[in-house]
Amino acid sequence: MQIGFIGLGVMGAPMAEHLVQAGHRLVTVLNRAPLPEGLAAQVVASPRAVAEASEVVILMLPDTPDVARVLLGEAGVLAGLRPGALVIDMSTISPIETARFAEATRAAGGAYLDAPVSGGQVGAKAATLTIMVGGTEADFARALPLFEVMGKNITLVGEANGAGQTCKLANQIIVALNIEAVAEALVFASKAGCDPAKVRTALMGGFAASRVLEVHGERMIARSFAPGFRIKLHQKDLSLALDSARVMGMALPGTASAQQLMSACVAQGGAEDDHSGLVRALEGLAGHSLG
Repeated sequence: MQIGFIGLGVMGAPMAEHLVQAGHRLVTVLNRAPLPEGLAAQVVASPRAVAEASEVVILMLPDTPDVARVLLGEAGVLAGLRPGALVIDMSTISPIETARFAEATRAAGGAYLDAPVSGGQVGAKAATLTIMVGGTEADFARALPLFEVMGKNITLVGEANGAGQTCKLANQIIVALNIEAVAEALVFASKAGCDPAKVRTALMGGFAASRVLEVHGERMIARSFAPGFRIKLHQKDLSLALDSARVMGMALPGTASAQQLMSACVAQGGAEDDHSGLVRALEGLAGHSLG
């Protein structure tokens, strides 16, 4: 299949590589970065040209405005979309705007799936991503062979576009609140005079055990904040969740707390740190560091 892939970043590049290894032909457009080394792809001049050459167009972009520009711009994907072509947005963006993008895609004669992913760079490289999809059963069935090349846990969450994005934001809420809980617990124990490494080991054998305590707790103690998933991106995702909650007239108090702690980290120069770096904001409030 001829696939357009726009967004060959930390996540997008390995995802695209899996598609090439599965025998698909890739078309892309470059923005600031060159073509990733070793990736076989035809490079064209614009998102419009990508769409003109492709049966399916996959987007893997940082934020809602990026998707809007690439999809709806003067030389955007919809300007060159083939009749019946499928657009799959695997970015994490606003569920509200996703519904608008899907409507515009259908008006241009195409089909649309929102299919954000979880699993980070490790999951992208290992082709073990969790993929959460919003769209019709027919469009999902059409895209499933591509999803199976990139991920393992693949779920059609709902037939309304935006369902996949809503599920991804729910994922981000859970992860963020777990990171906040682990950070609070370790800073609390450390300031009380306990060895946080031994506390973490003890907790891993009880009901508090979690993947976040295992991986991110270790990062906090070791002061290892090289990004697996950047704070600024998680901050963005929590802001999207809060925006959606405001539209629905509901409160997300824990989400708001975690978002503010991440905002504090960004303000203090930690935007590019791994999201486990949220512990630094709590250390500042406690006047005590784990390291």
